[in-house]
Amino acid sequence: MSALERATQIARTAQARVILPELDDPRIVAVGDRLRREGLAVPVPLAERGDHHIEALMTSRPMRESIAARMLERPLMRAAAMVASGEADILVAGAIAPSRRVIEAVSIVIGLEEGTTTPSSFFLMVTADGREMIFADCAVNVDPDAAQLTDIAQVSQISAQRLLGAASVALLSYSTGRSGIGVSVDKVAHAAELSGFPGPVQGDAALNRAVAAQKGSTGLGDANVLVFPNLDAGNIAYKLLVELAGARAYGPILQGFKRPVCDLSRGATVDDIVASTVLAIAADQMARSS
Repeated sequence: MSALERATQIARTAQARVILPELDDPRIVAVGDRLRREGLAVPVPLAERGDHHIEALMTSRPMRESIAARMLERPLMRAAAMVASGEADILVAGAIAPSRRVIEAVSIVIGLEEGTTTPSSFFLMVTADGREMIFADCAVNVDPDAAQLTDIAQVSQISAQRLLGAASVALLSYSTGRSGIGVSVDKVAHAAELSGFPGPVQGDAALNRAVAAQKGSTGLGDANVLVFPNLDAGNIAYKLLVELAGARAYGPILQGFKRPVCDLSRGATVDDIVASTVLAIAADQMARSS
């Protein structure tokens, strides 16, 4: 059974309440209809601003009530407040709004999970032959330092364990070990020291045991969690895999926040958005039961 099939079963049982604030986009209207029709989730309408939303925002980020009320005039902020106040279980947005606006809203209103200092994202990548992998971070952190890469790797390992059942993490670079030199290699090497995950390692050594052995990296070659050194590498890699190799990319799903959030790619199809929503619900349910 694939990760998406398992997630679908979990979502049908959970019946999570999903807030979809971007109903000006016909894809989002279609997503809400499908979630309801297929019993995958319960779409809830965007609420009018209420005192409990103001309270949720002021609890997360102390400010004057008048400022909170003004901020909640923005649909994304209000949708995040609905999740923070318990009116909804998951926020799905980004079909229209850029990622920075989605992340701004959830950072301010929902906040980071305890113990997390670096919010990030992942895609579930499914190749044409059915191989499933986690790619991180492909949407949030432009140039993470070694400590931030460590945070991304650790939370991505947890996401993979929840959705894929197991996690083998590789910290990617243009160098395997110290075969290459440069600031980026040093950063990834430092992240490997901090996290204990293998790195720096090139993509072929991370995925191919024979190549890993040839490059002196025994124990590598079966990674299913690829952590990229920066947003350039991650974003380019996942898009090329989709366009040239026919892979499916589900996400980005945000990691590290108190409540589940899907930050959609603006090119996402209805199928992509439904799948990303189901995966986010399943990951949250697994977290709650662990």
